[in-house]
Amino acid sequence: MSTGFINVAPEISEAVNAGRPIVALESTIFTHGLPRPRNVEVAEEAEQIVRDAGAVPATIGVVGGVPTVGLTKDEIVELSNDDDVIKSSIRELAIGAVNRKNAGTTIAATSLLAYRAGIKVFATGGLGGVHHGAQTNFDESADLLALAQNPIVLVSSGAKAVLDIHATLERFESLSVPIVGYQTNAYPGFYVAESGFTVPHRVESPEDVATIYHAQRQLELTTAVLVGNPVPVDEQLDPSLLDGVVEQAWATLEEQGVKGQEVTPFLLEFIRQATGDASLNANVALYRNNARVAAQIAVALEASNGSK
Repeated sequence: MSTGFINVAPEISEAVNAGRPIVALESTIFTHGLPRPRNVEVAEEAEQIVRDAGAVPATIGVVGGVPTVGLTKDEIVELSNDDDVIKSSIRELAIGAVNRKNAGTTIAATSLLAYRAGIKVFATGGLGGVHHGAQTNFDESADLLALAQNPIVLVSSGAKAVLDIHATLERFESLSVPIVGYQTNAYPGFYVAESGFTVPHRVESPEDVATIYHAQRQLELTTAVLVGNPVPVDEQLDPSLLDGVVEQAWATLEEQGVKGQEVTPFLLEFIRQATGDASLNANVALYRNNARVAAQIAVALEASNGSK
């Protein structure tokens, strides 16, 4: 089905119409975040985790310039192996009508497309946020504003480790975006279970999140509900390694003059190499866990819809 400039796969549109639980999955994790061939393996594994938990996976990306909700396996493979694939935030989506390029969608673009397609829950790895030095260069991720404007449930493991976490949390507060810790009082630290900051609210179950979502909708609020779901402690990166490696990554970035949308992929790739793939393994572990929890929340949401 095509809805305006969005192509929605038949399985997804049928699931939306039937009130079945659905989980959106973003594509930059396999177009820009993971090396080949592991990127395809992780993308397919995330979809299977969602299905095993009783929900329908809707991987979102841009195929030949067209925003697509519910990528096929062939499309996932195509985007994963495209040397010219670009990264698309919201501002790039309409440009696809001219450049006709494949693109991985960021959290901002994925949240918009998911919401427009009628999907309530979205699983990702780490959020974008405020970069160090933003007080002078205004470098903030478009994810922040997008999550203030698209009322979905987003399950993540906190903001990416290379960001200014304190400033990111302050911006979410200013934008009135609620953050809850999933069975934790700590704001997750992406590669590690704790960032050193706390969350203002804690939830214990998928049903708790569903209740908050319904209350948000009854209040007609436009903001997403951010669920901070930490990487399992036994699969986290050694916290003692992280700070020093992040400092080295930033120093190297400044030396090489990397800017714009290439900053985060550069930093994460530096950390991956510096930790001997330990950060990559933690990234995959937290993504699996987020897909699982998001599917449980999606099931709880639709179950509570049916009881109303």
